[in-house]
Amino acid sequence: MSEALDINRPVSEQELSEPHTIPLKDFDISRPGFWTANAFWPYFERMRTEDPVHWCPDSEFGPYWSVTKFDDIKFVDTHPELFSSEGGITLGDQEEDFELPMFIAMDPPKHDDQRKVVTPVVAPQNLAKMESIIRSRVCTILDSLPLNEEFDWVEKVSIELTTQMLATLFDFPFEDRAKLTHWSDVATAGVGQGLIDSQEERQAILLECLTYFTKLWNERINAEVPGNDLISMLAHGESTKNMQPMEYLGNLILLIVGGNDTTRNSISGGVLALNENPDEYEKLRNNPQLIPNMVSEIIRWQTPLAHMRRIAMEDVELGGKTIKAGDKVIMWYVSGNRDEQAIENANAFLIDRPKARQHLSFGFGIHRCMGNRLAEMQLRIVWEEILKRFSKVEVVGEPDRVASSFVKGYLRLPVKLHAL
Repeated sequence: MSEALDINRPVSEQELSEPHTIPLKDFDISRPGFWTANAFWPYFERMRTEDPVHWCPDSEFGPYWSVTKFDDIKFVDTHPELFSSEGGITLGDQEEDFELPMFIAMDPPKHDDQRKVVTPVVAPQNLAKMESIIRSRVCTILDSLPLNEEFDWVEKVSIELTTQMLATLFDFPFEDRAKLTHWSDVATAGVGQGLIDSQEERQAILLECLTYFTKLWNERINAEVPGNDLISMLAHGESTKNMQPMEYLGNLILLIVGGNDTTRNSISGGVLALNENPDEYEKLRNNPQLIPNMVSEIIRWQTPLAHMRRIAMEDVELGGKTIKAGDKVIMWYVSGNRDEQAIENANAFLIDRPKARQHLSFGFGIHRCMGNRLAEMQLRIVWEEILKRFSKVEVVGEPDRVASSFVKGYLRLPVKLHAL
């Protein structure tokens, strides 16, 4: 692999401090250095202004189109007949010897049939039953935290709460719930970024995940009365009960990552956003009724999954460019959520923003995040309980960010809690 295409090569000082001097033709926003430094914003702003549908001819992941404006992203997302999800949802292609089919990376009708099997877990009546469980767990977690003493919010709150929720959705052995977080992190980690050193290591760890979940599948499929958990739904669903092992693993990874990374990084991102915007934090303290609206604003502001990928099924005109059949198309949700032409004052964090749910973070169309209401409910409860206990969750150091152009999140966020 040449140095020019090494995804892990450092981002230069010029790229970080003088993005306006970098020619548009050289933009490759997929490199992790932009994301760990939180330095991608001016690049997306330039693309939205100067080249909204941008061609990157060379990257570690091959050539790709960047779609950066709200309406163009929505068009791609809502036209699955033109832009296919088959083969994966991230910039990188799946390894030929380790393909993981999952329903988010399928087209109709198979996508629709498999998604329908697991959707009941987040149906309104089920969410209503889960609210008291979530609130109880949030209270237990928050009451265990130290006052006026630095700790890592990601580890103690964001990860713990979402991992407990995942264990509930899968009816997963509670004492082993940390495995869920580990498998999620391994599935999305970049090679050489600190968690895994090779694709072979990733494969070995994910096969351990499959072995564990196969045991649970065998228990659930033989149950006299099917349970109301995700594994039971998959095991007894008409379109999923005969899945091959790798397809089962693919759908497990989808559900684990979908239930972990998004909510977890929005819980952390909300704390950071309020600290960066103290007037909004004061507005929240004075008016806790704004919490539901603030939750939507946090999810827009954070955009916990920065992009989704599609493949053009035929030649398509978009933004004055011709996307050829077979081209890789990246919908940059993180950019569309800052598109001033679609969202007024899009670069501001406003907890009382009108139409706050008008954002791209959950996607659109047939692939819209099925757990969006559950994510919103968890965030709402977290902030309701925070305001009952603490005058402020104070960020006391710079966050460590995930080295990924897909998962836009945090490894560490140092904070101190202050009592009411």
